[in-house]
Amino acid sequence: MTRDTGRRVVLYQLLSLDGVAEEPSDYWLDGGEEMFANLARVIAPQTDVLLGRVMYDEWADTWPDSDMQPFADFINGVPKHVVGSPSRTWEGTVRVEGPVEQHVRRLKGTEGGDIGVHGSITLAQSLLSAGLVDRLSLAVAPTVAGTGRRLLDGQGLTRWALVRSATSPEGSLFLDYDLSNRS
Repeated sequence: MTRDTGRRVVLYQLLSLDGVAEEPSDYWLDGGEEMFANLARVIAPQTDVLLGRVMYDEWADTWPDSDMQPFADFINGVPKHVVGSPSRTWEGTVRVEGPVEQHVRRLKGTEGGDIGVHGSITLAQSLLSAGLVDRLSLAVAPTVAGTGRRLLDGQGLTRWALVRSATSPEGSLFLDYDLSNRS
């Protein structure tokens, strides 16, 4: 739980060793069973998801007909708050009206579980800059991508406290950090 509200914004992101978040299918070769177990742990307390329009449109083409668990049942059943004007419709979609930061602050003040942010690099960066992310849940591949957009580029000094770490036999890291201060 956060200090100022009852709900946390949890940013789940796949990264390469050099911090690249873009196109994880290029550098995530095999996360093993541990990756799916970690994902199941991260999404279990989430009752809402925030998505940028590009990620939403991509996922709206894939997930409604998917049987890849544990994510398919989760993402198809949870309210999806989309920023921007999506080109597709998907059951459970809530369009964010007005500034996303205001929407997130209102959502954090309502009843429910964690609010997940999956992928959506631009949205994630804006929420980080606004101090609205309470937990980073990072899955780090044992691969150097070399090029691509990095999640934390342009972010100011922010202190995070490691609250959980795990590894897979393949060398993947699963790291959870909680925001340790707001300054």
